[in-house]
Amino acid sequence: MDYKDRIYGEVEISEPVILELLASPSLQRLKGVDQYGYLPGYGSVPGGGFPGGQITRFEHSVGVFLLLRKYSAPLPEQIAGLLHDVSHTVFSHGTDYALRDVVDAAKQSHQDDVFGLFVKNSDIPKILEKYGLNVDQILDDKNFPLKEKKLPDLCADRIDYFLRDGMDIGVIDNKTAENFLNQLQAENDIWFFDNLEIAKECVKVFCTLNNEYYASFSPARMFASVGGCVKYALEKGYLEKADLFTTDDEAVAKIKNHLDDEKLKLLFARMNNEIGAENNPADFDQRVLCKSRAIDPFFRDGEKLKRVSEVDTTWAAALPEELKPKEYFIKFEK
Repeated sequence: MDYKDRIYGEVEISEPVILELLASPSLQRLKGVDQYGYLPGYGSVPGGGFPGGQITRFEHSVGVFLLLRKYSAPLPEQIAGLLHDVSHTVFSHGTDYALRDVVDAAKQSHQDDVFGLFVKNSDIPKILEKYGLNVDQILDDKNFPLKEKKLPDLCADRIDYFLRDGMDIGVIDNKTAENFLNQLQAENDIWFFDNLEIAKECVKVFCTLNNEYYASFSPARMFASVGGCVKYALEKGYLEKADLFTTDDEAVAKIKNHLDDEKLKLLFARMNNEIGAENNPADFDQRVLCKSRAIDPFFRDGEKLKRVSEVDTTWAAALPEELKPKEYFIKFEK
């Protein structure tokens, strides 16, 4: 199978288990789930938006697999990378804000919490068993330290979405992405850069993405409006829990079937950015906490690996604040 990726270029995928997983309904569904949440919900709002096009959870999932393969991770870890987002609901993290309270929604962890059960009830275990692979091994992140690590560490998931989103939005160009990858290493289950300069540049670009996009007012507004609309649709029975594991278009179509409900019509208009909104702590409709992402990567310093924060006192002081969720108070015009 020839596959063209915006980061890794044209690659050939020939591993039978990977090909079968890629063709499975569980992976194919992710072609209809947007990485950013719900693009119409961003629009032109204070604090910016996402000027790029659509990135699907499928594209990102394949990207994590390709990154792990590029750095010679074992096949089970490559498979874990491919499958890591398979339990995402429609509208990605937007649905967290329909299913969780304010604090828990900010963790944006719903897909992780349901991951094991989702996979075990899917078509995936039979495929893995066919190739002599144990589903419980694949489900346990402790087995795959290159694929997944907690912030502020680098991991394959974080590296891929950072490069992919950055290129899509225009914060990173092809040459910059190539430069990052050329100076990125993976040894003894740790991702690190060749030198301090490139590690600091990565920190800087990641901060730009986080503060202007991931944790800015624009996604906060999208999370509030998507969460409000989906929560109401679930309460009224217009959407069922099973609909959350279909595609964005299918969920939107079901919502549209019930726009004779005036409240749903209003919430759907907010979700599609047809109604203005502002950040107003004194008078708000919804308080939103956005997950804030920051990295503190390792770099090679002679024979040792050090974190950027160990040699950059400014970043060491700023990092704890950067990792705190960003708070917004969304006031819609109506």
